[in-house]
Amino acid sequence: MSNISPQLKVLSIDIGGSHIKATVLDKDGALLVDYNKVETPQPATPENVVNAIKKLAKPFEGFNRISVGFPGYVRDSIVKTAPNLANAAWANFNLGKKLEEELGCPAAVVNDADMQGLGVVAGKGLELVITLGTGFGTALLLDGKLLPHLEVGQSPVTKTKTYDKFIGEKAFEHEGKKKWNTRMKRVLKNLKTLFNYDYLYIGGGNARELDFELDKNIKLVTNKDGIKGGARLWAPQQAIKPKKQLSTIKK
Repeated sequence: MSNISPQLKVLSIDIGGSHIKATVLDKDGALLVDYNKVETPQPATPENVVNAIKKLAKPFEGFNRISVGFPGYVRDSIVKTAPNLANAAWANFNLGKKLEEELGCPAAVVNDADMQGLGVVAGKGLELVITLGTGFGTALLLDGKLLPHLEVGQSPVTKTKTYDKFIGEKAFEHEGKKKWNTRMKRVLKNLKTLFNYDYLYIGGGNARELDFELDKNIKLVTNKDGIKGGARLWAPQQAIKPKKQLSTIKK
C-alpha cells in the first residue's frame, strides 16, 4: 500500500446505530460524489447490514477499494463485538471478506471512531478522538498512526454504568440536555487524566449538544470530516499532513 495509484477510488462507509452513510473518495480523501444514506436495518444482523450496503453502493461507479467504519471492536476486518447492533450475530463475522465477495474489490473494516480519527487528526503528537452518538466511541493516534483500539465505551464510569450507558443517545434522551452536559464534563475530565492527550477531537451527532466552553486543545469535528478517513486506510500513514484548520460544528 506504499505506492498509491492516483486512480484510487474508495467507497467509504460509516455504519451507525441509526443510519449507514456512504460516499466515494479520491486518494486524498476528497469527495467524488454526494453522500447517500439509508436507515440502519432492524434487526441489524450481518445479512441485513450487508444488503443495506449493497443498496447504498449500487448508484456509485468506479470505486476500487472499500473502507468501512464499524461500531464495535474489529480486528483484521473481522467483527468481534457490536454492542449497538445485533451483537451476538456479529461475533467473528468477517465483514471485510463478505464485502469483497459481494462488491468485487478489496475491503478494509475498522472501528468507526478509528476511521473518523484518521479523517480528522492533525498528525502530530498524541491525539484522541471521541464520537458521541448511539454509543461512545474512541480512537487514539500517535503522530497520525492508529494505536491499538480500546473499547472505552464498554468500560465502567460509575458502579452501574459504562460510558455507553452514561452518555450515549439513550442517556441523552432519558436525562435531558442539562444533566447530559454535566456528565460530559465529568467524562472529559476523566479522559484528560487518563490519556494526557495533546489534542482531543469530538465528533458524532451529539457533539453539537455540548453547551459549555471547551479547552483550547479540544475541537468539534463533523461526520463529513470523519468519513474521509476511509481514504487513509489505503494510503501511507505519512500521508497525514499537519493541518492548520479543522472543520467545526457551529453551535
